[in-house]
Amino acid sequence: MSIQSEEEAYQKKRAGEVSQLGAGHTEYKYQYAPELLETFENVHPERDYWVTLNADEFTSLCPKTHQPDFGTLIINYIPDIKMVESKSLKLYLFSFMNSGEFHEDVVNKIGKDLVKLMQPKYLEVVGLFYPRGNISIHPVFSFSNGEAKYQEIENYRFMNRNLNPQRIG
Repeated sequence: MSIQSEEEAYQKKRAGEVSQLGAGHTEYKYQYAPELLETFENVHPERDYWVTLNADEFTSLCPKTHQPDFGTLIINYIPDIKMVESKSLKLYLFSFMNSGEFHEDVVNKIGKDLVKLMQPKYLEVVGLFYPRGNISIHPVFSFSNGEAKYQEIENYRFMNRNLNPQRIG
């Protein structure tokens, strides 16, 4: 088989792993829907590299007042075998729109769902929520698979996360 044929076969297989991308119709869920998340195979599992996904228009509801909360989510991970498909992630994050969740709960729920989905080497979810009453909240979820080098990354980033504080709003 030629290199071009191998590449075409790989791309066809990879495209078959996801159902949301390229679908003729997109169905939006307005309540928390983790089943929307999809993965595809990481073809470079032997190498460590970062994947960063920014969701600049994240919205959920305050569980007490039901007022909208706006923020940016930053998802950083080092993939192992599976990677999250970005359109499915977009639809999943959209499903929080009418979900009443505290900021800390949102970030932890998303982190846990992504760990369960992908089983990455390392993952963090940073929430940069816009101020309400002059106070902004920036919760961070982090996970390592327990291997020493990824545990070291998690510990370092946890201990030093405010060396360069992020301001939003």
